[in-house]
Amino acid sequence: MKAIVVEDSRLAREGLVRMLSDFKQLDLINAADHPDSALKIIAEQRPDVLFLDIHMPGRSGFELLDELDYTPQVIFTTAYSEYAYRSFDYNPVDYLLKPISPERLALAIEKLSVSNETEVQEAFDMNSKIFIKDGDDCHLVSLKQIHYFESCKNHTRVFFDDHKPFIKKGLSAIEARLPRAGFFRANRQYVVNLNEINSINESVGDGYDLTMSDKQVIEVSRRNAVELKKLLSF
Repeated sequence: MKAIVVEDSRLAREGLVRMLSDFKQLDLINAADHPDSALKIIAEQRPDVLFLDIHMPGRSGFELLDELDYTPQVIFTTAYSEYAYRSFDYNPVDYLLKPISPERLALAIEKLSVSNETEVQEAFDMNSKIFIKDGDDCHLVSLKQIHYFESCKNHTRVFFDDHKPFIKKGLSAIEARLPRAGFFRANRQYVVNLNEINSINESVGDGYDLTMSDKQVIEVSRRNAVELKKLLSF
């Protein structure tokens, strides 16, 4: 697994790099001391996992993740316990409080390894049907019926017809099984069915606003707008 450390404190960054050198399953390819440099490194090297500080100058670790065009695995490293609740929005592998002990780091790496060893399930196609339980109701839903998926912390809400039940999986796990020809990651929160887009309009900041078949407007982030244009153009 390719890993990057993002930490503005030199002592904390160098200390974590030294500790991570003991874990042979990690290929620590770089370290960044500022969110701006981290964004450039991540875009070029696309690591599998980030060891990410939260409280940093310029932008927080959360804001850095919001700017990425893909979803790496994340282990947060912070001195602030109050960010723990918000961190669930990003489905992290772990949340480590500084000073980080070798034992606690080893446990986080073990969680990371288990996550990566999980059997990869076969992707669906647009004709596939999925089973969704919504309280006492059960649905067998064709992927074609689904308007979009919304990330809700460590769950995902599915919108189809007049229903919007939850699935007890993160959006990244859902996205991994969706056909790329039919679904698109609009931003960190939404994956949309391309066939359910009614209109596309330019928005402020070089992005797009998608109006879905159910009238919901979903913003396409600036980074993802480039990919969407390529996908839908000759």
